[in-house]
Amino acid sequence: MSGKRTLEFELATTGVDTRGRPVRVPLGVAGAATAEDDEVDVSGHHMLLNLGPQHPATHGVLRLVVELDGEVVVRAIPHVGYLHSGFEKLGEYRHYNQIIPLTDRTDYLSPMSNNVGLALAVEKLMGIEITDRCRVLRVIACEMSRIISHLVWMGTMAIDIGAFTPFLWTFYERERIYNFQEAWTGARLTTSLTRVGGMMADVPDGFVEGLREWCRNFPKTLDEVDRVLSRNGIWCARTQGVGALTAEEAVNYSLSGPMLRASGVPYDVRKDRPYLGYETYDFDVPVGEHGDVYDRYLVRFEELRQSTRILEHALGRLPDGPINVDDPRVILPPKSAAMSDMEAMIFHFKQVMEGVKAPVGEAYFPIENGKGELGYYLVSDGTAKPVRWRIRPPSFINLAALPKMAEGNLLSDLIAINASVDIVMGEVDR
Repeated sequence: MSGKRTLEFELATTGVDTRGRPVRVPLGVAGAATAEDDEVDVSGHHMLLNLGPQHPATHGVLRLVVELDGEVVVRAIPHVGYLHSGFEKLGEYRHYNQIIPLTDRTDYLSPMSNNVGLALAVEKLMGIEITDRCRVLRVIACEMSRIISHLVWMGTMAIDIGAFTPFLWTFYERERIYNFQEAWTGARLTTSLTRVGGMMADVPDGFVEGLREWCRNFPKTLDEVDRVLSRNGIWCARTQGVGALTAEEAVNYSLSGPMLRASGVPYDVRKDRPYLGYETYDFDVPVGEHGDVYDRYLVRFEELRQSTRILEHALGRLPDGPINVDDPRVILPPKSAAMSDMEAMIFHFKQVMEGVKAPVGEAYFPIENGKGELGYYLVSDGTAKPVRWRIRPPSFINLAALPKMAEGNLLSDLIAINASVDIVMGEVDR
């Protein structure tokens, strides 16, 4: 991406002063006199506008440099790098289980599914087969995360366009899901739920019954949001035909998740590359037709209903049994055993001090996150720490299509387009 100096040079235009002499006028300062007593004709000049990096409409520390012809966007250039998180490099100096808290912070709106994705990648690298109960619990965690992510998106998207009431409804339901998340993990935002080979804890008493009741009532809230937004004249005018991408363009930009499916491409990792037994669940993959902001809204809206179906199915089939593999080299022995049995104490000490070692090799594991395909790539040199850890973040890749979607639309449309991408800057500037 161009820096400030290069950008100003590229976007500079040539004007003519009152004496007919050519004058180069850098964009963003068009209209400024270039010589004493000279006046510049600024008619037809473009304006350079900075949106962000600290602005509510950028959904994080994203800076958009926008070239405007009046109110029409000629070009929009995303600038990232204001978060300075460095998660991928930090992970190379930590044991595999110690990386899990870092995944919480990449997409902090769906931390549990991030935890699951990393655990699956490490387990693939180590050749570990998890238990049946752990598998279903991870599906529940992923679908809860998808619902939380979509609810936050829908509420903030409504705020961006000027609708306040749906924001209250969606965040109310989000808080109810957070109550279940907190009861399970002890945290509302940074969950650190999984462990290599299992989970940090089983669900508490009353969790299954409470979540099942929530699944019965949640569609009523969705019906209210649908009644207020889906056929609202202002909402439709601000979203329909705005920021459209064809199926070919979406594929060329490597989009995934609702961004890709809204353009008519029925790709979902849960269906096309199943994991955690998703092929045995009954759910549909919603697909759009026009690829505009409105279709992205409809796709995410329907995904909320489908995730509720998956949750109901998972709660009904949750088996009894252990949540962790029976291997003291992978899972910490119970504290009671470590305090009374010498062998258990040795395993406990070696895991804490040395970590779980992976064989030499590499592994990539993708999951369907709320924002798209989230992939973790690991390279092992045989130690307890990865020599390389790379993330395939859907937010960063989906954001690359923003300049294409914004071109030719109004500045006010850019707000809706940017919101429709559904980015989290922890994933973008990782």
